[in-house]
Amino acid sequence: MCGIVGYIGNRDSKQVLIEGLKKLEYRGYDSAGIAVFTDNGLEIRKSKGRLANLEDKLKSEPIQGSVGIGHTRWATHGKPSDVNSHPHTDNSSKFSVVHNGIVENYLDLKEELGAKGHTFVSETDTEVISHLIADEYEGDIVSAVQRAVKRMRGAYALGVLTEYEPSKLVAVRFASPLVIGIGENENFIGSDIPAILEYTRNVYILNDGEMAVLTRAGVELMTTEGDIISKEIFHVDWDLVTAEKAGFDHFMLKEIHEQPKAYRDTMMGRIGADGKSVTLSKEIGMTTEQIRGISRVHIVACGTAFHAGLVGKTVIESLARIPVETDVASEYRYRSPIITPDTLVIVVSQSGETADTLAALREAKRNGARVLAITNVVGSSVARDADDVITTWAGPEIAVASTKAYSSQLIAFYLLGLYLAQERGTIEQAQVAEIVEAMHRLPDQVESILEQAELYKGVAEAVSKHDNLFFIGRGLDFAVAQEGSLKLKEISYIHSEAYAAGELKHGTLALIEDGIPVIALVTQEDLYEKTLSNIKEVKARGAHVLGIANAGYEDEVAKSVDETFSIPRTLPLLTPALSVVPLQLLSYHASLARGNDVDKPRNLAKSVTVE
Repeated sequence: MCGIVGYIGNRDSKQVLIEGLKKLEYRGYDSAGIAVFTDNGLEIRKSKGRLANLEDKLKSEPIQGSVGIGHTRWATHGKPSDVNSHPHTDNSSKFSVVHNGIVENYLDLKEELGAKGHTFVSETDTEVISHLIADEYEGDIVSAVQRAVKRMRGAYALGVLTEYEPSKLVAVRFASPLVIGIGENENFIGSDIPAILEYTRNVYILNDGEMAVLTRAGVELMTTEGDIISKEIFHVDWDLVTAEKAGFDHFMLKEIHEQPKAYRDTMMGRIGADGKSVTLSKEIGMTTEQIRGISRVHIVACGTAFHAGLVGKTVIESLARIPVETDVASEYRYRSPIITPDTLVIVVSQSGETADTLAALREAKRNGARVLAITNVVGSSVARDADDVITTWAGPEIAVASTKAYSSQLIAFYLLGLYLAQERGTIEQAQVAEIVEAMHRLPDQVESILEQAELYKGVAEAVSKHDNLFFIGRGLDFAVAQEGSLKLKEISYIHSEAYAAGELKHGTLALIEDGIPVIALVTQEDLYEKTLSNIKEVKARGAHVLGIANAGYEDEVAKSVDETFSIPRTLPLLTPALSVVPLQLLSYHASLARGNDVDKPRNLAKSVTVE
């Protein structure tokens, strides 16, 4: 998944495709490729690494034609390589496909097609699509694509070409963005508006279950069922920089708003067909006997990923009943941790290249532990070195301050905790079903918080005027408070600390003075009364308290605080996936109010590759 561009017209399509892909480089990618109709038929060039590598290949192996598709890949199925790069073809090389998304049932389709004589050369799910369309082709590419997508489960944005009908470009969208650009005697497809903005500002934005058939003369829109539809043309009046951010002012804000999609994508394919269980057998190679033999778990990570691990500790202990230790990766090796063959070490890294985390992973393996990685980058060092990998499908994260990667890591921990619990028999199936059902509601609940995003602006501006601030919470609220504090520090440069609310009276109350802001999380209902008592302790010493509470409790919490914001109610174990969103928004608006560069905070890098 990552970037799609397609062109049909009278220009040199190679140049249009390369320029379009360059406009999508900001999204992150690990390989690139194009397919073009030439006088010799459908020809493909693709290369691992940067677009410059593809451009060099095109100099030595030129292609010329006025119809083509292109892709920059962010690896999901299969490591970054030339052969795993898009576009993909069938055995005849008559059909070519570019694809963003995930095909959940690709292994079943691969087996079915293999039985018919299809052979596959890559590790990807996308290659299966090209074979599937070829298998369905009976002289009409549009109906072949329609039949193919009916057999696919998952998320996809597709660009499809066939040598049999070189005057058509077919595009399909389901749960992955796709836009159609409209020109004069030429038309375009793009996974994002910047890819085509140089050539046209008039676009159709496809909805789920819609497709487009592009020719030089025009665009025909229809559903995947074949019903013709009409749409209003959307005229883009953004500049290119704004377009890259999908109209948001900053990448961080865009990525905060992408969290519902990241939640859905990370769960996709990992919920059982019954919708009431979790399946991670493709990611985790341990047998049931091996899982039941785990005696302890170490969670090792840095920064934001470590905070996700704090939530993961509670999830695994409460569901799978395995003792869990959490460690900052830079300290792990130096405390001589007790590591045995029945220890499962879980390393968490957005980039998969974090030097401290890699060093901890290798230390764990030297001592005989099995290592499971949670990472956002397929083919990263962490993913290659670990025994098992759960990939978070957050997509590329551009802002230095992590938001959607963190929340996707939470989803991964929920899935892992449930899977371990199922295999160990420590949880009733009815409880698994209850948690899975609640997880399915999380994306919509996050969207409801984001609809109220402007509410946080005023309090954030007030917070921005202070040099010190405190976060408090108990249980899982304390874990989230630590992430909220880090987010505020790294982008607003306000000194903040997170404390377990029950520890205030053991020394921290000395720091509370008149007017100092305190953000209190009150979402753990079994600790509700105790947290309110702690809030009263800081209020009595002059603190200005902002409370984050579950819907239905906000009126009661309001009696003890100065301002209250509510989040939708969910199971207590899942509240971190919701309560962190207001803290991200508060940090974002506080940084903005102080005039900082939100996406590139001082002294920090996105991927820390030195110890």
